[in-house]
Amino acid sequence: MLLKDKLRIGVIGGAKPDTKSKGDAFKIGQLIGEKGAILICGGLGGVMEAAARGAKQSGGLTIGILPGNSFKEANPYIDIAIATGLGYSRNSLVAMNSDVLIAIDGEFGTLSEIAYGTIYRKKIIGLRTWDIPSVIKAETAKEAFELAWKEFYPLDTE
Repeated sequence: MLLKDKLRIGVIGGAKPDTKSKGDAFKIGQLIGEKGAILICGGLGGVMEAAARGAKQSGGLTIGILPGNSFKEANPYIDIAIATGLGYSRNSLVAMNSDVLIAIDGEFGTLSEIAYGTIYRKKIIGLRTWDIPSVIKAETAKEAFELAWKEFYPLDTE
């Protein structure tokens, strides 16, 4: 399968998450890597770094769309770092380049990614994040991943 044909799951969330949110992001990243999907994120710390670490540890590919001018700002688990120089406006690119979004924790930056995801008509799964109509609530990391995965592979029951 070509990389352009693989499912791209955007993991968005807080830069300063609590321990549970970091653990959930790591687990979701692991599941993304195990299934051979591509992780898209903002490329920095917190939820983004935990998800990228999980994806890398399970053999996945990670892409970080960075707010600053240097690709070297990416966390150490990002394979492909894209510097944008756009600040928070890069959140639009994270949403646009994801087939589905999983939001974990987060503040206003995460809210903006959810808004862009809604504008781009992406399915958005939420785990302890903003309680708004476009976000489908999940109770666990596994459930969040399964809801995202089944959007594109409804017959895959593994």
